[in-house]
Amino acid sequence: MSRIGKRPVELPSGVTASVSGQTVEVKGPKGTRSFTATDDVTIAVEDGAVTVTPRGSSKRARQQWGMSRTMVANLVTGVTQGFKRELEIQGVGYRAQVQGNVLKLNLGYSHDVNFEVPQGVTVTTPKQTEIIVEGIDQQQVGQVAANIREWRGPEPYKGKGIRYKGEFIFRKEGKKK
Repeated sequence: MSRIGKRPVELPSGVTASVSGQTVEVKGPKGTRSFTATDDVTIAVEDGAVTVTPRGSSKRARQQWGMSRTMVANLVTGVTQGFKRELEIQGVGYRAQVQGNVLKLNLGYSHDVNFEVPQGVTVTTPKQTEIIVEGIDQQQVGQVAANIREWRGPEPYKGKGIRYKGEFIFRKEGKKK
């Protein structure tokens, strides 16, 4: 039995969910999101909560049960609170700034990196060394943060680069004589 799948997803006030076939659509104050589940699970909206139950007892049905419930919970979280990833920039002269829909990064290259911010995600820079990525789609927020980090990942010798806030970088000792 899936311990995650058994729990219903509570719908807070101001959030509505509708099911048509295998597609769940959740509307809230921040927007609308939808998820299409596989045929291995049944999704129902009852008493202000969304419940997910498996169809049968096959291994695949049990796997999809917990995953589908988590996806629906992420939809509800996205339309109520949204998702956020924070990045830190470390290194002399490394900085970031947002100009319109473009994130300009100075990362020690011979040129500035212009990162086009996709639709549905907002990027802000409260300080020159901080980047905050926010949106209602958890996957898209994480992917945009990973794409920004990819331009100059943290290196283990001096710790320079773009890292997630709170990320620990294992430091290495330099060359010895």
